[in-house]
Amino acid sequence: MIEVNNALEVSKRLGEVGYLADEGLATITYLALSMQRPLLLEGEPGTGKTALAEALSEFLDIPLIRLQCYEGIDSTQALYDWDFTRQILHLRTVEATGTAGDADDLEQSLFDERFLLARPILRALRESPAVLLIDEIDRADDEFEAFLLEVLSTNQVTIPEIGTITAQTPPIVVLTSNRTRELHDALKRRCLYHWIDHPGLARETEIVRTRLPQVADKLAQQVVEVVQKLRAGNDMLKPPGVAETLDWARALHQLGCGELDLESAAATIGAVCKYREDTDRVRNALDKMLTA
Repeated sequence: MIEVNNALEVSKRLGEVGYLADEGLATITYLALSMQRPLLLEGEPGTGKTALAEALSEFLDIPLIRLQCYEGIDSTQALYDWDFTRQILHLRTVEATGTAGDADDLEQSLFDERFLLARPILRALRESPAVLLIDEIDRADDEFEAFLLEVLSTNQVTIPEIGTITAQTPPIVVLTSNRTRELHDALKRRCLYHWIDHPGLARETEIVRTRLPQVADKLAQQVVEVVQKLRAGNDMLKPPGVAETLDWARALHQLGCGELDLESAAATIGAVCKYREDTDRVRNALDKMLTA
């Protein structure tokens, strides 16, 4: 695992793997690494929250372990489960060979580590150093938050049949939230917090040029300018994020475009808009923007 000594070095290292962080994000990321605190990132979809965890994994040269949250997720999906199919096969084999022994020995053999299915959190504790990405924590419910808070506070978990498993090195934990609901203060207090906003014109253009060097400079500039205007309009159901900007520039380049025109923009509008209502609004806006 690569060591970093200050926020400037974090920014440089992230840039080397194609992630351009502003000063505030680089600083809070450095603090999370040096203080071994979870980092909670909130912001609109497509602003680079998940991508930061991926970039950290890449430049630190450690595994990325991802837990995708959803409504109804519980500790079994996040922590561990038992491979019931293999346990049943083991039981039948023992019965067939007549080597069952007493009931306690048989039960112990059924709950051996070879039958343990490690889910993301347990994997992160056992395999650390690693980046544990807990993606879209706001989609989970209160009970899961409480469970997660306990694990993050101790960096350990107890499996009744095996014992307590403690991380030798605490994993680097990145939590993301689209703020579809408010998270509990107890979880927020455990984390360092940063709101990731949409980048400005200059930085978003730099992001496109860094991530997609094959795209013509003029096309990259035009795409970013249009996306910035669409966001500023505040009338879209889902304003385009950086991910949509990159998708749009990539799609236009794939069609052989060296600059943005009305025909090519309309043909690739699906890279920017994810709702029919937005598609209509953007087509009207493009007509004004590109024919003015």
